[in-house]
Amino acid sequence: MAKRTFTREFKLEAVKLVKDRGVSMAQASRDLGIHLNVLRKWVKDVEADPVQAFPGQGQMKADQAEIAKLKKEVIKLKMERDFLKKGRGLFRQGVDVKFGYVAKHRGAWPVLMMCEALGVSRSGFYAWLVRPQSQRSLDDESMGLAVRQSHVDSDRTYGARRVWRDVLELGHRCGLHRIERLMRSQALRARPRRRAKPVDQGERTAPPAPNLLDRQFNAAGPNQKWIADFTYIWTAEGWLYVAAVIDLYSRRAVGWSMQTNMTAQLVTDAMVMAVWRRGKPGAVMHHSDRGSQYTSDEFQRLLEEIGVTCSMSRAGNVWDNSAMESFFSSLKIERTNRKTYRSRDQAKADVFDYIERFYNTRRRHSSIGYVSPAEFEKRAGLA
Repeated sequence: MAKRTFTREFKLEAVKLVKDRGVSMAQASRDLGIHLNVLRKWVKDVEADPVQAFPGQGQMKADQAEIAKLKKEVIKLKMERDFLKKGRGLFRQGVDVKFGYVAKHRGAWPVLMMCEALGVSRSGFYAWLVRPQSQRSLDDESMGLAVRQSHVDSDRTYGARRVWRDVLELGHRCGLHRIERLMRSQALRARPRRRAKPVDQGERTAPPAPNLLDRQFNAAGPNQKWIADFTYIWTAEGWLYVAAVIDLYSRRAVGWSMQTNMTAQLVTDAMVMAVWRRGKPGAVMHHSDRGSQYTSDEFQRLLEEIGVTCSMSRAGNVWDNSAMESFFSSLKIERTNRKTYRSRDQAKADVFDYIERFYNTRRRHSSIGYVSPAEFEKRAGLA
């Protein structure tokens, strides 16, 4: 049997039958066909609150209505809090960006609430939904994909200037500020800089050479000025030392060596690789700091045998070899600082990949017109 329901008017008249017309509660119960306890409860409800008794059919007592109102406000405030926490970066964006965000998240939050929080109209949002995209928006979508691809291809290390060169090379016409905006909208950022210089604890066996380079970090041709240094990378097996030689003409890493010890053999092997790859240079200047590895008899004899002029930075002055510091800074920021190496062999493989497969062949270098060292040499007819 279906449950019987009674209107507020019926209940009030039933109570009046008992209270105002002198009919007994038992008799009224039998006449109306309702249970005695139900009728007794109706009478108590009217005695407790004659005005707001029986708030059914969409009606509610004042205290209940207030509680329901407060619950709705709490739910709304929680939604606004969660929404604003997720979309707090939108307030300085344009209307199209805000509407796009509302469209993307309208399954999670009410449209009206999101529009009010972002300061845009709901009618404007629905008009935007059916409005055809502008040509600039379409271009931003296409260009945004190219921006993201460039950033990903650089192992998420490129900033706006290098990404801009990649996008221009693909045929897009845009300015640097547009690339910066597109990168911000996709939360793409270059790696932050961190610098660290290894401490040389060795003993110098030969007097240091004068600073012939004198911070002139450019060269008119290849194999005229080489700069060198070494750094260290931590692995689970201990330190891995990495030495490199850079040709200042194209900024190419022409020689490198990786060993477990910080000895003269480390820098000697890097120099031997540079000579092997470039051929015996005619009149090249080799510049380094005054580390014991470079002032060692072994390394100095090698320079003398191949006819290389030795130049060294002044004592305690890292700026005299800042171009080399920049190379190792890029290596660490763009690759090794965010890796955990289980072994030295794993670190060696990753450093090799960075130097030979990215830095020399693909990475855009600001000092040579934002092209890679390999491309720069190719354009100069050296490749």
